[in-house]
Amino acid sequence: MLRTLLIGAAMAVTAMPAHAEDFYKDKTITVVTSTGAGGSYDTIARMISRHMPRHLAGNPTMIVQNMPGGGNVLATNHMYNIAAKDGTAIATINNAIPLHQVLDGRGVRFDVRKFNWLGSTGNSNSVTTAWHTAGVKTIQDVMKKEIILGGTGPASSIVIFPKVMNVVLGTKFKIVTGYKSSAAVDIAMERGEVQSRAGSYESIVSKQPQWITENKVVFLVQVGAKREKTLPNVPLLTELATNESQRRMLQLISSPILLGRPYLAPPGVGADRVAQLRKAFDATMKDGEFVAESAKRKIDLQPISGDEVAKIVSETVDAPADVIAAARKVMPKKKKKKKAKKAE
Repeated sequence: MLRTLLIGAAMAVTAMPAHAEDFYKDKTITVVTSTGAGGSYDTIARMISRHMPRHLAGNPTMIVQNMPGGGNVLATNHMYNIAAKDGTAIATINNAIPLHQVLDGRGVRFDVRKFNWLGSTGNSNSVTTAWHTAGVKTIQDVMKKEIILGGTGPASSIVIFPKVMNVVLGTKFKIVTGYKSSAAVDIAMERGEVQSRAGSYESIVSKQPQWITENKVVFLVQVGAKREKTLPNVPLLTELATNESQRRMLQLISSPILLGRPYLAPPGVGADRVAQLRKAFDATMKDGEFVAESAKRKIDLQPISGDEVAKIVSETVDAPADVIAAARKVMPKKKKKKKAKKAE
């Protein structure tokens, strides 16, 4: 009888799932980034992949997988529908994705409210710049003169903001899309293929500081909650509104900036595993070596918790109907596909 009880107890222990602390031992976590190599999202993801493992029990390996495409929609769809749901796949996606879901929806096969948000490395205003040879000095100048602006896909904030300015403010950005990454747009501007681009101010400071020190670019407008301290004379998008309803609409369109560079795990990951990842992400943001590397790369960290990111996402998607309707009116319309002619 005793022997039977001991065997039964042993079998029960064997059948129990591995302790949470043992799960990540000898595991590899893939960090998907919705952008191409070389940009700020990619740089920070690779930094996190080096420092976050030591804050997870089991010290797993972390690798970065670039998955650009569809204006960041490709990677977001992958994380929602395909990625492993056991905590071995996390991602950083463009902060304009929640806005794209509510205002446009092209290619969307996800609901951002159902992701497990881990946190964000912090926000930096988006700025629209013009190359010094473009012949413009202010955003008002672009209302009179057409300049060519480079972009990636329709869901990216580097395309959304200029398109909105064209409709609401009457600017004349001629938007050329199809570039693989924001870094590719930078190269195109330096080569003279395009004259303007929108993107993170922090990215310019860290990746292209010579643009500022050598006066290679002119800052036209910035998008965010408040003006960058070093750009006190560059207007916010919301400050260019001509009435209150327009201001509220532009405030919604500016919402991605509040998210900074967010990180997520797919829906379906267990609550305990999500808690592990959130705790490790928070610890990484305070890690001395990570902070030092960020400072060396001139990346300004302003971490946001997973709960706060989830709140911002929900407020964006669940914005008042009248504000959403007004924003949709100024977003670019979907192009209708031409029907093929029937053979006679």
